[in-house]
Amino acid sequence: MLRTNPWQSYRRVATQTASPAQLVLMLYEGALKFLEQGLAGFEQEDPLEFNRTIHNNVQRAQAIINEMNATLDMERGGEISANFRRLYCYFDRRLQEGNVNKQRGPIEEVAMRLRVLRDSWAEMMQQRQADGQNAGLPQAPGTTTLQAAAA
Repeated sequence: MLRTNPWQSYRRVATQTASPAQLVLMLYEGALKFLEQGLAGFEQEDPLEFNRTIHNNVQRAQAIINEMNATLDMERGGEISANFRRLYCYFDRRLQEGNVNKQRGPIEEVAMRLRVLRDSWAEMMQQRQADGQNAGLPQAPGTTTLQAAAA
C-alpha cells in the first residue's frame, strides 16, 4: 500500500486552498527558508557539505525568485511589474555570484531585501483584510490590482 507523507499532503492542500496573495507570501517565505539554510552551509566543516548545502539551497531560492519573475504580468502591471522584474533579476545575479564564489555577502543581501518584501506584502494583506478587500489582492507583485491598492 502506498503511504503519503502527511507534510506533503498538508503543503499540497495549503497551496491548493490558498488565496493568490497567500501564495505570494508563501513563495517569499520559501525563498527565505532556502536562503537561511544556504547560509547555514557556511558553518559546515566538511567541504562537500559546505558546498552542497550552499549550492542546493541557493538554487532552490533562485528557482522561486525566477518563477515569481516569470509570472509577472508585464502588460497590465506597467511600471510596477518592470520594477519587480529588475529587482528579481538583480536578486538572481547576486545569488549566482554568492553561490559561485561561496560568499555570504550577496546571499545575506538578497535575504535581507526579501524579508522587506515579505514583510511589506504581509502588511498589505493584513491592511486589505482589515479593510474587507482581501479578495482583490493580486496573484503576484506587479499586477494591476497592486496599482489599484496603491490608489
